[in-house]
Amino acid sequence: MSQSLPIVSVIIAAPPDQAEVPSANQARRLDYPAGRLEIIIARGRQPSIQRNIALRAAQGEWIYFLDDDALPDTGNLSRAARFFAQSEVAMLGGPNMCPPEAPAMEQVFAAVLGSWLAFGPSRARYVPVGTARDAGEKELILCNLLARRADLLELGGFNEALYPNEENALMDELQKRGRRLVYDPQIFVQRRPRRTLKAFLKMLRTYGRGRAEQFRVNPTWGSLLNFVPPLFCIYLLVLGVSGLLSLPPLLRWGLWGPLGFYLCAVIGQTMASLRTTGVGRALLALPLLVASHIFYGVGFWLGLFTSLQANANRGRTAVVLEHFQRLP
Repeated sequence: MSQSLPIVSVIIAAPPDQAEVPSANQARRLDYPAGRLEIIIARGRQPSIQRNIALRAAQGEWIYFLDDDALPDTGNLSRAARFFAQSEVAMLGGPNMCPPEAPAMEQVFAAVLGSWLAFGPSRARYVPVGTARDAGEKELILCNLLARRADLLELGGFNEALYPNEENALMDELQKRGRRLVYDPQIFVQRRPRRTLKAFLKMLRTYGRGRAEQFRVNPTWGSLLNFVPPLFCIYLLVLGVSGLLSLPPLLRWGLWGPLGFYLCAVIGQTMASLRTTGVGRALLALPLLVASHIFYGVGFWLGLFTSLQANANRGRTAVVLEHFQRLP
């Protein structure tokens, strides 16, 4: 029976100088037949390029993409096999969740990532939401993503001008071709959020930049929601300018009114989070909810004007592949 299961290639993009790759160690513990699991660590400076090179060298029919710090649940491949038995399923994944033992500040970051107000439907990338179902690119994330190698190669792999969001453009293209994407909250990894506030805010800005670059390459109606944070930033700038002007009271109230509704939404999200995160984390997350919209919005505006060719050329140094196979 075990020999009837396809070979799975776990692909992990890692920096050249990273001595320990935690996800590779955890991948060896996956509940999958010995000898049918290949682990490839692709070392380099541009993850999209690293993954493409590893993809072409992989032996597996199925590919499991992990980030270097993503620790998969041991049953993930067993669950994935049930979905891949359906030939129309091209890609599936689930959330990457903050470990319960992570420091308190990282738990606060996780509360922001998992909130509706900050991330909308994409909160499913960070907390288990609902049951297994057909999904789209807003719910799946590359640090915990399984796909059929043949589908990826047919599309030419990841767009190397995009990082991050290279997987999102690929998912859109798969769905255009009638292929199914599946989200299963029980296919999960544990992964710590950023370690510091500075790193967390930088991540939000990078996410915004990546989404704008993806929109430039592959515009879809689903991306319209992502214009809300950058428009919110413009709104805040208008408010700042209006404070320097002598405006009629009615116009001033009209300009400031939406901010009142927004702050009510922030307070509402904080109240809703009390039950799941506790009072302390919910209150600490409150200002970060606002920061998530501002930094994402700023990143989005930057991403509308970046050089995509520079993204593709960034880190074009030699990519080194390290192959491992779990033996019987």
